[in-house]
Amino acid sequence: MKAQGYLRPDGRKGIRDVLIVAYLVECAHHAARRIVDLADDAQVHLVGFPGCYPNDYAKRMMKALVAHPNVGGVVLLSLGCESFDREGLAAHAAANGRPVETVVIQQAGGTRAAIDQGLAAVHRIRAEMATRAVRVPLALSDLVVGTICGGSDGTSGITANPAVGRAFDRLVDAGATCIFEETGEMIGCEGPMAVRAATPSVAGAIVGSIAKAETYYRTMGYGSFAPGNAEGGLSSQEEKSAGAYVKSGSRPIVGVIKPAEQPTTPGLYLLDVVPDGEPRFGFPNISDNAEIVEMMACGAHLTLFTTGRGSVVGSAIAPVIKVTGNPETWRRLGEDMDINAGAIFDGSATLDSVGDEIVALVEAVAAGAETKSEAMGHREFILTYKSFEPSGPGCFPR
Repeated sequence: MKAQGYLRPDGRKGIRDVLIVAYLVECAHHAARRIVDLADDAQVHLVGFPGCYPNDYAKRMMKALVAHPNVGGVVLLSLGCESFDREGLAAHAAANGRPVETVVIQQAGGTRAAIDQGLAAVHRIRAEMATRAVRVPLALSDLVVGTICGGSDGTSGITANPAVGRAFDRLVDAGATCIFEETGEMIGCEGPMAVRAATPSVAGAIVGSIAKAETYYRTMGYGSFAPGNAEGGLSSQEEKSAGAYVKSGSRPIVGVIKPAEQPTTPGLYLLDVVPDGEPRFGFPNISDNAEIVEMMACGAHLTLFTTGRGSVVGSAIAPVIKVTGNPETWRRLGEDMDINAGAIFDGSATLDSVGDEIVALVEAVAAGAETKSEAMGHREFILTYKSFEPSGPGCFPR
């Protein structure tokens, strides 16, 4: 791969050099958004946490994101009376080599003054990022790639998802780290997944994560099978689960991780996104962008997003490559789609050729090419409340 990355102090390499403006409470959201809008810079992105009282999950997520390999600088926006430890988060960003400034609205003198101070901070940090940038050769083995599906239909499990599985196999074989998730959409697939586990401990963690998801959704009274899935030709939760599972490819599953945990070695990982403990109301059903953020917090440089019916979302910080399995969706929403896996239906492509096309686009995006969602300006971001216990040592390869 002919590409260069941004070398970070921890040795990881970014494929983008983004400055994030992060609000630490919903009260600071408007000022942060205005700063990003006025900066008028495609590499200045808005992220944030809306609650007044962050729990351990939110703190871990934000710490992981300010030190993400695609992030080169940070501006924090605080109202001033929320419970987020803004000093601690700023210190974490600085300790990880990111220039960081904090604007406190109550101290700045209100909305307009905070926006002015934040915009000045953006300009200073962008200038500093330019002087700090160290470009180094980038290989596939440096990449962490996630995958998710949304707006699935009857074509997803036949074309787009298995094509991503082929791409994952190629990426893992090249030394990359790949992450798949959606345990709530793979209920019934725990047996085949456990067979692929690299160790008995990982097999146990896989089975446990799927059992937890099944309990959670049963208690909440809903699952991941939506009306739109049925309208798109999916017959059942079982068919949807099988289709979601094939995105993982065929290589051994070397570990099970939770949001904001970093893979310890290259290989294929399952990300468990269903909260631990007793099911509690407040955690919504599947939210694609929230799970993209969770993969980013695990270090994902970019995400492969498969869709049958169509999705137009992107993401802050990490590019999203959208792969549609439906030729009609490609015709209607081609402006938002990056890969047409629906070409498999008319015989002009195969699973292997689309898998190769996906890998080639991963390489191009890592080298700086824009995805369709990037070009459209999509920078969606969601961070909510969840609760997780740390993964056990048996969940990681040694």
